[in-house]
Amino acid sequence: MDFQLSETQNEIIEMTRKFAKAEIAPIVDQDEANSHFRRELFPKLGAAGLLSIPIPESYGGIGLGSVEYALFLEELGYYSSAYATSVSVTNLPASIILEAGNEEQKKKYLPKILSGEWIGGFCLTEPSSGSDAGSLISTAKKEGDHYIINGVKQFITNGMHADLFIVMARTGGPGSKGVSSFLVETKTTGVKAGKLEKKMGMRASPTQEIIFENVKIPAGNLVGKEGEGFTNAKGALDGGRISIAAISNGISRAALDKALAYAKERSQFGKNIIEYQGISFMLAEMATELEASRLLTLQAAALKDKGEDFRIKASMAKLKSTEACMQITTNAVQVLGGYGYMEEYVVERYMREAKMMQIVEGTSQIQKFIIARGLS
Repeated sequence: MDFQLSETQNEIIEMTRKFAKAEIAPIVDQDEANSHFRRELFPKLGAAGLLSIPIPESYGGIGLGSVEYALFLEELGYYSSAYATSVSVTNLPASIILEAGNEEQKKKYLPKILSGEWIGGFCLTEPSSGSDAGSLISTAKKEGDHYIINGVKQFITNGMHADLFIVMARTGGPGSKGVSSFLVETKTTGVKAGKLEKKMGMRASPTQEIIFENVKIPAGNLVGKEGEGFTNAKGALDGGRISIAAISNGISRAALDKALAYAKERSQFGKNIIEYQGISFMLAEMATELEASRLLTLQAAALKDKGEDFRIKASMAKLKSTEACMQITTNAVQVLGGYGYMEEYVVERYMREAKMMQIVEGTSQIQKFIIARGLS
């Protein structure tokens, strides 16, 4: 068992750090304050090869794995969890196309996503179906050589900034076995922008309602076979949970660094506050929680790369990393005291972002349900 990162893995981290310092760090506070999304970052990420990490070379990727992708997202999340999340969600259509799509779909869409020319969206959640995704009511009815899609999807990351949606819609009877997955280009007639959500945090990553009104797509845009949509979605979400864990670890690292730097500089009663046990023990707990979260995340990613069953470990990583992120960011605010509550000192933003991490890609309660079921 080797816990040392390889030269390639360290290079991925350094490339991401260099990119984020130049392109994201100078603008992230402004974008969060103004709920502004910069799609121009995606072609730059694509040109750097950072969107291609987990994709095989035969499809234009650089042929690395989930471990390298997790390290990339953690580093990006350190600078902006909003942009890291938008990148992660863009990867969901790519991962489903790679796993379940046909050669025509792969050749048509993967190069556009990997280059950053196109942004992706994942349309599963609906107003009446969140955690119970198998109860979705959007429909896809086959008419000749086309499908007609109708329905409303909610809380869609990237919203109408996306160019390509993977859409889960009902083609059969009730339950998850009646769900199929489709590729829908955003510019298709009948794809409409719904409500743009005003969020507590991660405002640089748009979240929007998407309406599908008699959207006509070629039958060839079905991914896999009818009835396989829920299986496709679950497979993507299992990998996505590793991604959310990694991004959460990035937030936690950023919060810990801010708290540690402040504790070393802030003087009260004649000495720096890090010298007080109440503060030093809090920082020690934060560091330990972060390290445990990172190790569990990388273990889940390594299992995925080996082709082993990683689903339970992915849920454990997502649960541990997001819960730890909430604790670490809350404690960072506490360490900074009154300053921690002020926007100027950024840790309050980390705390708001941490709360979203506990919800997306399956709430903490859903992860516990999955883990418990795996134990029985």
